[in-house]
Amino acid sequence: MSQEGGKDGALTLLLVDDDEVLRERLARALRERGFEVTTAPGGAEAIALARRDAPEYAVVDLRMPGPSGIEVLEALRAIDPATRVLMLTGYGSIATAVDATRRGAIGYLSKPADADEIVAELLGRSGPHAPSEIDTPSLARAEWEHIQRVLADCNGNVSESARRLGLHRRSLQRKLQKYPPQR
Repeated sequence: MSQEGGKDGALTLLLVDDDEVLRERLARALRERGFEVTTAPGGAEAIALARRDAPEYAVVDLRMPGPSGIEVLEALRAIDPATRVLMLTGYGSIATAVDATRRGAIGYLSKPADADEIVAELLGRSGPHAPSEIDTPSLARAEWEHIQRVLADCNGNVSESARRLGLHRRSLQRKLQKYPPQR
């Protein structure tokens, strides 16, 4: 896509999320803000759509069945390096945010993120208290992020992660079932 946008000059955006309700609600809100939105329920569909017509912007969920959000990010950047990709997830941690930005994402938001936050990140209009700004985390949040980093280092192996953390495997599994603590 050219920088002029899609039909009627609207900025083109690919929204990829396996949660249908969230995807359609967010697509509607982004359309109301002037974007020409195409949606995909998973990574394979998103990559196929981008190959046909590369979007200017993409909002991609990190955890989905099939190709992960990171794999979709890399594919979108390979198809068109100018595509600005924002990662969106309900399981955010500093380790995954750093990994996503290292691989070319322009930013990273934790769910629930509203359409105004997403537009601000996509267009580079984040204010002084932007959601992507890293504040000093609480002790519970720091622990959760450390667990996520160790789990990522162990390629998702819970038993090995528990051994490295000095925890019983079941204790670690209980911690992993909880939502991430707020800052």
